[in-house]
Amino acid sequence: MATGLARASVRHRQGGCTAGFLSVFLGAAILMAFASMLDTAGGPGVHGTDRTTLTIMAMVVGGWGAIVVASAVGTTLAVAARQRASELALLRSLGATPGQAVRLVVGEVALVGVAGVLAAIPFGYGGGCTLLRILQDTGQVHHGVGYRFGAAALAVGAGGCLLAALTAAWVTARRGARRRVRDAQLAAATGGRRISRFRLVAGVLLVLAGANCAVLTATVMDGGKLQTQSVAGEGAILSSIGFALLAPVLLRASTAVLGPVLRALGAPGELGVLGVRRRFQRAATPMMPIVVCTAISAGTLSMQATWNSAHPVMNADDKGTATLNYVVVGMIAVFAAVMLVNLVVAETTARRREFAQLRLTGATPRQVLRLVTAETVLTLVTGLLFGLLASLMSIVPYSLAVTDKALPDASFAICPAVVAGVAVLTLAAGLGAARRSTRAPAVGVLRGAVAS
Repeated sequence: MATGLARASVRHRQGGCTAGFLSVFLGAAILMAFASMLDTAGGPGVHGTDRTTLTIMAMVVGGWGAIVVASAVGTTLAVAARQRASELALLRSLGATPGQAVRLVVGEVALVGVAGVLAAIPFGYGGGCTLLRILQDTGQVHHGVGYRFGAAALAVGAGGCLLAALTAAWVTARRGARRRVRDAQLAAATGGRRISRFRLVAGVLLVLAGANCAVLTATVMDGGKLQTQSVAGEGAILSSIGFALLAPVLLRASTAVLGPVLRALGAPGELGVLGVRRRFQRAATPMMPIVVCTAISAGTLSMQATWNSAHPVMNADDKGTATLNYVVVGMIAVFAAVMLVNLVVAETTARRREFAQLRLTGATPRQVLRLVTAETVLTLVTGLLFGLLASLMSIVPYSLAVTDKALPDASFAICPAVVAGVAVLTLAAGLGAARRSTRAPAVGVLRGAVAS
């Protein structure tokens, strides 16, 4: 019976399930591609440096990719479950037990997740095959090594994404099912007023771990070794995920600082500041991909530019490392970009009822767009600021280790380019979703919300 309700709910909420499907699909495809290197390394006739290179690619690069993917998938599914907090409370008021409400949400996520994983298998296979070809073309793996796609790819890609999705859905739905109707409706509107103690502690520890990697790179590591770049890269990754967990706290602080500037822009700026203050956790949701995409892209590309500048004549290993860095940054950046669009569109579309109420009180569609612009700019500036701060955990220590300079000249153009790209993507997604949400008649939107 629970499965039947889950299927009916998915059919009724096709738009809301699309974001979850895309996150699982892309995450599983990326993880399968990297994890298939483990299958390839265990194939017949693979030994020595070939096996070592393939294992490192799967364990180190794929391991950090798994952390980023799991965080993004978990966040996307948690947002989808959180938006149904009031619905779960109403189900309970009609007689459903907390366990039944949780099973309904988890069943929906399981159906969407399985569909996403199955659709990702051919793309994961193709991505892994392409990755092996790059390793072979750069001379890091012999051309005689055959590609294998098996248990490791399926276990890591399918199992990792499904586990992250189901865990996030279960935790969020369980919290929402236990609330009273009034409290659940307030939480659905604001996303909660405080972050959990576990999330706060985890965020602080990850930022400290990233700072520790930065200190080790600048003081202990040898700038001529590939391991130095790996440790420096960990500084940006760890600190960016830590800042993403602390996003509501960081957004609260930046609102206090930047609020007067937005208020000076008039009524939309004032309403934007008030709207962010009323819903810190929901407003901070898109910060996760903004911070991670900015930190990893700017940090990795700047480190590679620093190495290229210090070594104009590169050997085969250096060229292979550069190629892999570009591939890894490209894959993670594309994934983070899709997650950014997903989260921004999902959060903005969920506010259609709020926008309709504003229009019925006299606001024009243009004024609503200006309100959304003010809120998006506040979130975007905060995310970019801490994303760049996280990237400095890699850029500065690596530059000190390689060139003895804190800020390398070669990377000055990279950070502005990354910032511009993330800003354009965020504003386009947010304003595009808001414009679509204000096209329908306000009365029709409210009637639809009541009917659903």
